[in-house]
Amino acid sequence: MSARRQPVSPDLPAPLRRRRISRSRPRAGAPVWLFDLDNTLHHASHAIFPEINRAMTQYIIDTLQVERAEADRLRNDYTERYGAALLGLTRHHPIDPHDFLRVVHTFSDLPAMIRAERGLARIVAALPGRKLILTNAPENYARAVLRELRIERLFERVIAIEHMRDRRTWRAKPDHTMLRRTLRAAHARLSDAILVEDTRGHLKRYKRLGIGTVWITGHLPGHLPVTGRPHYVDQRIRSLKSLRLGTRSGRQKCSRLTRRTKP
Repeated sequence: MSARRQPVSPDLPAPLRRRRISRSRPRAGAPVWLFDLDNTLHHASHAIFPEINRAMTQYIIDTLQVERAEADRLRNDYTERYGAALLGLTRHHPIDPHDFLRVVHTFSDLPAMIRAERGLARIVAALPGRKLILTNAPENYARAVLRELRIERLFERVIAIEHMRDRRTWRAKPDHTMLRRTLRAAHARLSDAILVEDTRGHLKRYKRLGIGTVWITGHLPGHLPVTGRPHYVDQRIRSLKSLRLGTRSGRQKCSRLTRRTKP
């Protein structure tokens, strides 16, 4: 399913190449797509996640002066408890959050590490409504990946972990307060939002707020059952192509999600 990113700019249709995001206040009722980044829009488990995990563990070893096994335990535990290792590290240890984000998201050759679906720009552009990125990664990294994928211009906003802060408190997905505040700032309603995400825990928490949920599994490591979905998932897909409007099945699946956003 995954393939090395292909150059897309030359063969994009002219209307897509010239597209610009409208900055006028959006109309109520239009679907608002909240796209996760890693393992949703690209295959982070291929090379990027292993490198981030290695860098996080080494940073914890160097900063807290602990053994590797303890550093791995802290990284995994904090990610599970808080949604992002950064939150646990800043709450329980004297760590500089900005330095941590910079160090663990620095790569020697990011373009060579990226894998994504073919035709990604067309798939995203074909979706009705607004598109935002909602990621627990830092903004510089998120934008670098989006530029490599040639899709940065298709998103109205990039909401990264730095933007999720509440005064002095760091927040991340799946925090309810953060999502409510984020959507208010974007002049969007919870009832219009559709989260496309690979992490089931985030989908489960946010489904309680009444948003639409799409679980994408195609980039996840390991083997999952071919069929079936949790009760908090509105649609399970392996590929973003399943959201395309250009096919009958894509139109049917997408309409089931977007129909609920109409006043």
